[in-house]
Amino acid sequence: MFTNIRNGIRTKILLSNLISLIFIIIAMIIINNQISHLKNEQNYIISHDIEVHNLTYQIEKQLLDMETGQRGYVITGATNYLEPYNSGRATWKEYYNDLYTLISDNPNQKQKLSEIKSNIESWINVSGEPVILLKQQNKMDEILAYFDTGKGKMKVDEVRTQFKIFRDTELELTEQRADRLNTQNRALEAGIYILLALVCGISIGSALFISNTITKTIRDVIQSIRDITSAGGNLSHRIQIRTRDEVGELGDAMNVLLETTEQQSQLKTNIAEIIGMFQGMTDVKLLGQSFLNTVAPMMSASYGVLYLRCRKGNGEQYLKVASYATNLDDIGLKTVRIGEGLVGQSIMNKQVMELNDIPEGYVRIASALGQAEPKHLIIVPVEFEGSVIAAVELATFGTFIATDRQLLLDVSHSLGTALDSVETRMEIERLLEESQVMTEELQVQTEELQVQAEEMERQQEVLQHTNNELEKQNEVNENKSRELEITRVEMEEYTKKLQEISTYKSNFLANMSHELRTPLNSMLVLSQLLAENRNGTLTVNEQEYARVVNSAGNDLLVLINDVLDLSKVEAGKIDIVTEITNVTEIPIMMRHQFLPLAEQKGIEFHVEMSPDVPDVIWTDEQRLYQIIRNLLSNAFKFTSEGQVTLSISMLDDEDYNRYGLVKIKGSVVAISVKDTGIGIPHDKLDLIFEAFQQVDGATSRKYGGTGLGLSISREFAHLLGGVIVVESEERVGSTFTFLLQLKDEDSHQLEPLKLHSESAAAAELVTFSSSVIAKNEPRLTEGEQSKDKTQFPDEDLLFKNKRVLIVDDDIRNTFALTVALEQAGLDITVADNGQECMEILQREPSFDIILMDIMMPVMDGYETMRNIRKLPEFEGVPVIALTAKAMKYDREKCLAAGASDYISKPLNMDQLFSLMRVWLTS
Repeated sequence: MFTNIRNGIRTKILLSNLISLIFIIIAMIIINNQISHLKNEQNYIISHDIEVHNLTYQIEKQLLDMETGQRGYVITGATNYLEPYNSGRATWKEYYNDLYTLISDNPNQKQKLSEIKSNIESWINVSGEPVILLKQQNKMDEILAYFDTGKGKMKVDEVRTQFKIFRDTELELTEQRADRLNTQNRALEAGIYILLALVCGISIGSALFISNTITKTIRDVIQSIRDITSAGGNLSHRIQIRTRDEVGELGDAMNVLLETTEQQSQLKTNIAEIIGMFQGMTDVKLLGQSFLNTVAPMMSASYGVLYLRCRKGNGEQYLKVASYATNLDDIGLKTVRIGEGLVGQSIMNKQVMELNDIPEGYVRIASALGQAEPKHLIIVPVEFEGSVIAAVELATFGTFIATDRQLLLDVSHSLGTALDSVETRMEIERLLEESQVMTEELQVQTEELQVQAEEMERQQEVLQHTNNELEKQNEVNENKSRELEITRVEMEEYTKKLQEISTYKSNFLANMSHELRTPLNSMLVLSQLLAENRNGTLTVNEQEYARVVNSAGNDLLVLINDVLDLSKVEAGKIDIVTEITNVTEIPIMMRHQFLPLAEQKGIEFHVEMSPDVPDVIWTDEQRLYQIIRNLLSNAFKFTSEGQVTLSISMLDDEDYNRYGLVKIKGSVVAISVKDTGIGIPHDKLDLIFEAFQQVDGATSRKYGGTGLGLSISREFAHLLGGVIVVESEERVGSTFTFLLQLKDEDSHQLEPLKLHSESAAAAELVTFSSSVIAKNEPRLTEGEQSKDKTQFPDEDLLFKNKRVLIVDDDIRNTFALTVALEQAGLDITVADNGQECMEILQREPSFDIILMDIMMPVMDGYETMRNIRKLPEFEGVPVIALTAKAMKYDREKCLAAGASDYISKPLNMDQLFSLMRVWLTS
């Protein structure tokens, strides 16, 4: 009756879980009853025992109040002392009655409580009331005589002793109840374990039963898959269906898959056999006949014909070239036009046509024993490159199945290619034969022309002499042309080599910049920390050693920058970026940078700016500042006493005559650096602008340096459209003037701009001065200088407990930065590359600022910053890029990748702290 019911896996699993659930519910009900009983016992112990103790204490307290009130009244005679006595006498019996009700189930305790009641009443009747009455009668002698006997006190002490015995008995009863409760708890725990084991056993048993009904069929499926994937590819194995559930459906589906796979395998084998038959065919009729002889038995076809396209005049028709189970004249039309009959219609529509119920008399297929009509007909057009070149018609007594149709469709494309290839080959052979005939005719014509050629030879001999002379001249010209061509090729090769050398040089300098700046960074940071000696652990000499190391490192950094700048200028790799430049910032920046050096050397430093100079101009701000810094550095280097003056003014007519310049249209700003140094001889004024050249070129010269500063400055001046002129007198001083022609945009006064700089740190540094120093303004005193500096917030308070994530693969840099930042009170975490940085941020997202190196393995700084900015929780976290590449486009690339600011290596720790201060307070 139930054999056809489908018991699915879900039903079996639900049934198994239902059984387990029923047992679990039964167990929970039993456990809940036991827990409720234990809870009631526990509540009884807590409420009953506590209430009994409280009531005993209350009765004892009322007795004490009566005794105290009695004695107070006797001593003082004041009636208000009788209030505790009267209150205790009125309420002690209420507590007694409540207590008696609670212990009504314990005769022993009731007996003890009755004795206590008798003693209390005895005290009231013998001691309490009589003494009060004697006091009211003012019989003090009798009162004293009674107190001397101590009967009242003895009665109270007896009551107290009885209460103690009563409470001790209650405590023993409580302990007995607690022991019974513990015994019941242990029994409940054992019952829980037994029920748990029972439920687990039932669950495991049902799971094993269900799994056995599933795994048998699945094993058969796995075995079938292994048979398919084996070397032999056995597809004959079928799965025995044992259950009527989803696993049974899986077995049915696998059997269908095996059947389909077996059919597809046979289909591919047949296709490969037919395509192999096409090889070596040289005649289309033979190819068509072979195709029908092969494909008809595969499809159980009893009849077949092949029509091939042939062109006659302007029209196309299809000629019957091959047949199966008949000759070419027995059945079907000899030729078919497009749209004529079923074959013509199939060709025109480029579609397969099938007839399942062929009408009587349509076609008859004969054999030696008889003839009959087919039941199924199929016509397939054969296409090649979008056009139908043939058509195949097959008929069968049975029915063409799907694999038969698929076989015919798949091989039709290969048949089209083979037919076109054979036709093309036959056409080539025909054309070859025609070509041979034409060659023979051409040979006869050639012999006739030979006679005419001999006549022409005699005429040509007359011109030969002239041609010889011309050929000699041509040979001379050709030799010169070849020499020029060789020279041109050599020049091109030389140019390519120069370009390669320039590229190698640029790459080398870029790599050297990174490789030199990276170790130099850690050296400068650590030497600066040692020189500051914040812990006070170094001697004065050791601090001086650290300052010498730091100074030498900075000198090396200047040398690296000069060499790189010169190489870029020579290679034409310097990009000039014209932008609005605030001229009012120049005095502030230069004074901030060079005033400490002037104070160190004991010389004066003045900055002058004419009021007619525009506030802003259009030029490359970076190159302009570099020119001015180079000129000032040169002046301070060769000046040991006196003063150095930076002046900015507009060029007037007198200046044009002074410098020997031709007056041009537009304005020219003159930026001059004047010093009282050693001066330059007139015969060496041109030499100082050459690379690696100085006035004193000897190895023992007094002044150091590479001799690149002025050379770089002159090239930068040319790129900006300006020129540097020099005036000097030996042992008196020198004046270097940078003349810069203003663009049209600078000719009018623009709105004053706020001070700006390349980074927030620089912006913070330039705010120390409230205004530009006017022309001929005297130097500030030391006190004024201290007022002029910005008062920053307490660094320790700002940096205290702030979390910093340093991302750098160079352990020297991370060590140096960690030491410096930890001394400032910062909490440091280090990541060796970008990927490790992302992992740390996912674990610990609470960082206040991130210091990001750019060139790192696994994931570089650019990609890391882009990934950080994709996360919403890190959109506002400041990210400062640290890199050994110091070009302007490097900064722009860092900012585009998501950096909040940028600082180049080697790091200036004061600048880094200033930069961090800005972003941590913003």
